[in-house]
Amino acid sequence: MAKGPFPPDLPDLPELRRAKFARRLPAELAALAGPAHGTVSLPLHLAWSGLTEFDLDQPRLRMSCYRVVLAEGLHDDLVQHLDQELLISLWPTLRTLISRDLRDVWEAAFPELSRTPGQSREPDRTAP
Repeated sequence: MAKGPFPPDLPDLPELRRAKFARRLPAELAALAGPAHGTVSLPLHLAWSGLTEFDLDQPRLRMSCYRVVLAEGLHDDLVQHLDQELLISLWPTLRTLISRDLRDVWEAAFPELSRTPGQSREPDRTAP
């Protein structure tokens, strides 16, 4: 008896989301050449809802900017708007604010993120 209208060999939604995020990744974190300070103006294809300018010297705006770029950015956006050292320093908190699929892809590709000092090992409560 069939379980649904789709063939059983179709990938599920989390697999599709992980594949989408994985295609966007830089080859290495060192490729992230974005600013670490100052104001960043994100294009509308990234910041399509809400703020488009983020002051990276303001902790909440910095975190918001990184969430937007990680979730919406294509490869070139990631390289242009993210800074390697800033991403690593924000990761312990940032990883709890992004989707599980996005977090899993980044941590699988860059093990140094999952070894970030001070990272909580509490049960995962992030969005699916």
